[in-house]
Amino acid sequence: MPGCLLFLTAVAGGTAGAQNATTTKDVGEAALQSIPPRSWVVDAAKNELEALHHTDSYLRYRTHTVSEKGDVVRDVVESRDGTVARLIMRDGKPLTEEQDQGERQRLNDMMASPSTYLRHVRNSESDRKMADKLVPLMPDAMIYTYTPGQPQSGKNGGPPEVVLDYKPDPKFNPPNTEAGALTGLEGRVWIDAKSHTLVRMEGTISRGVNFGWGMLAHIYPGGKLVLDQTSVGENRWIFTYFSMKLSVRALMLKTVNVNTESTGSDFQKLGPMSYQDAIRMMLATPLPER
Repeated sequence: MPGCLLFLTAVAGGTAGAQNATTTKDVGEAALQSIPPRSWVVDAAKNELEALHHTDSYLRYRTHTVSEKGDVVRDVVESRDGTVARLIMRDGKPLTEEQDQGERQRLNDMMASPSTYLRHVRNSESDRKMADKLVPLMPDAMIYTYTPGQPQSGKNGGPPEVVLDYKPDPKFNPPNTEAGALTGLEGRVWIDAKSHTLVRMEGTISRGVNFGWGMLAHIYPGGKLVLDQTSVGENRWIFTYFSMKLSVRALMLKTVNVNTESTGSDFQKLGPMSYQDAIRMMLATPLPER
């Protein structure tokens, strides 16, 4: 998802480094807040990275994204080889016959050319690799505190949620350029106390962040990000809502306002299949009725 990386990498981290090494396994509800807040983040990070790679877990679902590029709905299928998607609606309407033909041609070309699909996978893998680098930094990049009395998100089906506020740790020294994004992010997280998985995260860019001393990019303060996740069973969690409102200046040029809202829905579990079979499945599905 374009632009989602900043928030994916802020969905907790899993280092086993300094600070308290206490875990939150088998903790009774009455004792939830007796556990150091960071420990919840460590547990949630491990689960977040597993969900990111979802080994031996495959889904089909729809995404609805509204951004500067338009209003689109896609049919998405996860395969053994990676994720494939088919555009099925634009601006609230099913594709025209001409638009659908172009989309079918794109997918058929990809099915006939594994090298074309490999390029597609490599492009999508860049975000995942970035998340793999940044997520583990979160326990030490942020200071976490309990926020008792805060309302539950109500998005995890009933188990209690641990609610934590977070803000940048001034002692954190970003190990790479990308990690600098973490120094300007603060907000609140909701963690399922039973599964130790992130349920909701809210973030605000509290101060401007420079990349490469501002020569590569600058994120202005005031940006907002929200992420909701849900369980689809068998320890698999996936996003149901993501929104991002940011102002970014790239390469010392013009400022771009990023305003994206995306939802995931209609989740179905699938068995493992090749990307070609995933495309065939999508192409065999009629478009939504006009």
